[in-house]
Order: sequence, then C-alpha cells, then structure tokens
Amino acid sequence: MNGRLKASGGAVGGGLLVAGTTSDAGKSVVTAGICRWLVRQGVRVAPFKAQNMSLNSFVTREGAEIGRAQAMQAAAARVEPTALMNPVLLKPGSDRSSQVVLLGKPVGELSARGYHAGRQEQLLGTVTDCLQELRRTHDAVICEGAGSPAEINLRRTDIVNMGIARAARIPVVVVGDIDRGGVFASFFGTTALLSKEDQALVAGYLVNKFRGDVTLLEPGLEMLRGLTGRRTLGVLPFAHGLGIDEEDGLRVSLRGAVRESVVAPPANAGRCPQLHGADVLRVAVCAVPLMSNFTDVDALAAEPGVVVRFVDRAEELADADLVVLPGTRGTVRALQWLRERGLADAIARRAAEGRPVLGICGGFQMLGAHIEDEVESKAGAVEGLGLLPVRVRFAVEKTLARPAGEALGEPVEGYEIHHGVAEVTGGEEEFLDGCRVGSVWGTHWHGSLESDGFRRAFLRRVAADAGRAFVPAPDTSFAALREEQLDRLGDLIEEHADTGALLRLIEEGVPEGLPFVPPGAP
Repeated sequence: MNGRLKASGGAVGGGLLVAGTTSDAGKSVVTAGICRWLVRQGVRVAPFKAQNMSLNSFVTREGAEIGRAQAMQAAAARVEPTALMNPVLLKPGSDRSSQVVLLGKPVGELSARGYHAGRQEQLLGTVTDCLQELRRTHDAVICEGAGSPAEINLRRTDIVNMGIARAARIPVVVVGDIDRGGVFASFFGTTALLSKEDQALVAGYLVNKFRGDVTLLEPGLEMLRGLTGRRTLGVLPFAHGLGIDEEDGLRVSLRGAVRESVVAPPANAGRCPQLHGADVLRVAVCAVPLMSNFTDVDALAAEPGVVVRFVDRAEELADADLVVLPGTRGTVRALQWLRERGLADAIARRAAEGRPVLGICGGFQMLGAHIEDEVESKAGAVEGLGLLPVRVRFAVEKTLARPAGEALGEPVEGYEIHHGVAEVTGGEEEFLDGCRVGSVWGTHWHGSLESDGFRRAFLRRVAADAGRAFVPAPDTSFAALREEQLDRLGDLIEEHADTGALLRLIEEGVPEGLPFVPPGAP
C-alpha cells in the first residue's frame, strides 16, 4: 500500500464508486465484497451510499436510520455502521412520494417531482461532507451508486452516481448483470450516454453473474475495450446465496416465492435439509403492500427444516404452521389489503383455532384492536384485526431504538423503526415490548429472530402450538452464517477480479487519458 491509502495524519483516504448498468446489477454485493477483501488486507475501509431508496432499513447504535444494505456492507468492512454511510434514505410511501431520512432522522415527506426539482440538489453538500469525513478517518471508502449513472433525465440533480464521483474526484467501476443479457450493449451505452467530464471518471467494468466458460466471453471483452478504451476488471461467476439484504420493498406480488435465506447454504435440489425432528415447519409471510424489513424472516429461513414462503391469497395460509405479518410503511393500507383478499378472516380463524401468528412492527399494529392514524395514512380511527389487546396511535416523531431484553427465557436484541405508539392493555404474556394472546404474538422489534437462543425457543413454541414434531437445530448461529456469507463475497472479489487494478484505482485515483466515447450526454 502506498501513502495515499493511509488516512492517518489527516490525509484523505482512497475511494471508488461502484455503479451499475441497471438496478439490481449487483452493486451492493460487489461493494460488500470489495470491503471484505480490503479489510482482510489490513485496510481500514468503510462503505458509503449517498442516497438510498429502500423500505429495508436498520438502526445504528447512535439511533440513526440507514439502509440495511449499508449496515451489511459495514459488517463486511468490520466497522460499526453510522449515519455517515447513508446520509440520505428515501422510504417510499407510494409510487410518487417518499419519506426523506437525512443523517438518520426523518425530515419530511416529498413527492418524486418535489425531491428532484430542488431538494436533492441541495443535499449534494451534505453527502460530500459525509464522504469526506469517512475518507478522513479511513484508508479507503467504497461507494455504491444507485440505478444507472446514465439516467440522463436525472443527471442535473444527481448526488449518488456521477454527481458524487465528480464532486469527490473518485474513479468509477460499472457493474453489469450478464444473466439478464445484453451486457456489452449495456456497458457501451452507459458510457456513451455520459458527458465527457463524467466519462473521464469511468475507469472500467465488472461482469456479474456469469455462467459458463469465461474464455468464450474474452473476445467480447477485448472488443469492448477497443470500443471504449476501458478494461473489464473481473468476471464474477453466478453463485447462489451471495445476495445481501435487499433494498426493494415495492414488489407487487411475492406469491409463491420461497424465501431462501442468503446466509443459509442452499439445499441440493429435490432433497430436504437435515431435520432434527420428524416434521418441517412451514412459515407463510403475508406480502403486504409497502412491505418493510422483510429480511426479518431470513433467520427463520436459515434454520434447517424451516420453509419460508411469501403469500398473498387466503388459501395459501391453510397448510402454514406459522403466519407472519411483517412490517410495512403503510399499516392502514396493508390492513385494508388483508381484508380485501380474505386474509384478515383467514388469520382470525387461525387465531380462534390456536394456530400461531406473529406480527412484527406494522404487522403487530394490525393485530391490535384500534388504530388512530393522523400521520402515515391520515385515515383517522381504524379498527384493527382485534386479535391483541393493543391500541395504536401514530405519532409525528419516529421511534428509532436498539432495545435488548429477555423473552421466552432467552436474551434477545432488536431494533425499532415506527411512528405507531402501542398501548398494551392486557395479554397472557409480555412479549418483548408487545404481548401474546393464545398463539398470537406481536412486537415492534425487528431483528429479534437473529438471536439464536430466542429463535429456537420461539420455534419450539410454534411447533407445539401447530402440532408439528419439529425440533430446531441446536447449533445454528445466524451471526456465523452471515460472516461466512461475507467471506464468500470477499472470496468472489479476490478470486475473480483484478484486485491489483482495483487497488491502483483506490490508491491513485482516476487514470489519465481515458478516451471519450461519442455521442456523450445530450
């Protein structure tokens, strides 16, 4: 490492921006992989994403809300996540508006037009200050872009792709998902649609999710280099289970989709995972509108013998041993959706039969008796499902916390992100900050199922109530599985990318003489 990478003595550390030809090209995974590879080389590294749109968020120890992807990237870098790593978080409330979270705290609701018409541009100074602070205190900062840098309709107000790269003068590597097809056209078109000044920062490409013989790809990579003057710095193979916590919480339907935990080793096709009891345990997660922090169920999916599936029809609850109502950015809207689809009645029948139901955050609020909402939906008084003795009032101020305690005789930690304030008026058993009535459980705590002892105790209760001969594995460590996954991401970079070239970009900055690819931005 040369002196540029060292941040001691007030020097600014190196930087790199990982952009993508499209959304979901693999930017988050590549960023996490580079962070893990660097920290294994003894480099003090931090992740950064100037602006993130996600309903999957996390609470830092300082009480700031950031995207879960950045929290996982911080884990890859073996550093504590902070608000500096994701200064702007947008949490969609509809197709046209989002809550704006600035430096970990909500500052208001804006339409997409209002945000891009002025507010976003005003935030460039804030995000560059955050990046500068991270570079001052770390040897390297690996930045993640959003969507595509070639969204020419949004370039003027961009603060997350070429806007931040230009402001900080850091090199850019563009990731393309070859599994989608058209990766050469995507690399070329992305570059050719950037202005001359932006193109001068694009230093190379990374192919992601490649299947097959890489020698068959090499002629195309050489032609791409001839057309753009830029090398491909790695071809990353397709591999199962290498994603990190998703950002997209706006899927229309996840019906029939089986949740394979990104930290669990994939089972061989056609073969059940190793069981410790006679039965598997089936979990159905209601895919409510504006579903948030659905990563809560990853810890369940990581358990041998637990099958997690997202559903949106009442009949799909019939064979479920546990139904989960997850968090949502629209509690009242989700409640209406449950009623319209017959899911509310099906859940009520389950409760009457003593079959397990778990509500987390917005799901907990829906299970209550009464909701008063003048903040999120502005619907006023709304009747809940009435399965828990809870009254919910939405407050303007958002609760952001990292609680810890005990439940079912086991230590448990979690995090809270909600406007709804719950008043628990009864129940047979206190459950974290919520309660239990019969086989219906509710809590505001996200992430509680990642506590291994608590998760096993909860699953034993669920299996008993469901009448299943299911026994949780005694040694599943969710934290260890996550670490193993992050190491696999680091291995992916170390084994399949030109790490020497990446290191030179991080240490030395933007190469001189990168050619212009016409026509450039209009």
